[in-house]
Amino acid sequence: MIRVGFIGLGSQGAPMARRIVEDGYPLTLWARRPASLEPFADTTARFAATPAELGTSSDVVCVCVVGDADVEDVLLRPDGVLAGMAPGGLVAIHSTVHPDTCHRVAYEAAKREIAVIDAPVSGGGGAAARRALLVMVGGADEDVARCRPMLETFAGPLIHLGPLGSGQLAKALNNFVFTAQVTAALETFAFADALGMDRAAVAQVLAHGSGGSRASAILAASGFNTAGLRQAAPLLRKDVSIMLDVARASGAAEPAALVKLVDATLTTLDE
Repeated sequence: MIRVGFIGLGSQGAPMARRIVEDGYPLTLWARRPASLEPFADTTARFAATPAELGTSSDVVCVCVVGDADVEDVLLRPDGVLAGMAPGGLVAIHSTVHPDTCHRVAYEAAKREIAVIDAPVSGGGGAAARRALLVMVGGADEDVARCRPMLETFAGPLIHLGPLGSGQLAKALNNFVFTAQVTAALETFAFADALGMDRAAVAQVLAHGSGGSRASAILAASGFNTAGLRQAAPLLRKDVSIMLDVARASGAAEPAALVKLVDATLTTLDE
């Protein structure tokens, strides 16, 4: 089995890493906070002192940190992953970042004969534990094939979308559409209230009907409490910004109706 390194043991990354080690892969972990490693004390995972040490111990390194700057930091700093990884290694970027970040990392990695794929995810930690995490992959065919069995310890489905950066583009589009759906869901339930309908009953109808969406399901599951969505607003704003920046750079016309809904959602969540 390939040796795997994992950085980014948050609510999403930790269940992914646990699936990897529980399927028998030799796993090395690094975290800024020692507390993040404590849940793995009952596994065979090894702990590295630096990202470079993790790179030395790994054939494939998975990165699931929050943002672009974090990805570049753990990979490119003097004691970063690339400083320790041997030629022939591979980095999988699970973080949701700009496609340009993936290309910058790949440029530096190529100097050391290290491959890079992007593999952002959607579905949450619970989905990873059930092997039901959507994994959107961009990269060369041979690189994706090499680490597919490892990714499939938590993926279901794994979709290879094209060259490097394609996974990030798909993730940004997914989150852009989800952000638009939040306003549609909020207005749907408000409209149901005005009609004198029971929200919970309407949510059940939407869950089984053609008018449902992931946003309406999340709202219903939260008891129509928007606190979780408000907490996620900075990440949604980041992903929307990535989507619109890529659209402008490519010359693609922005979808006006969706942009209007997205703006309404972000305004609502900021109130």
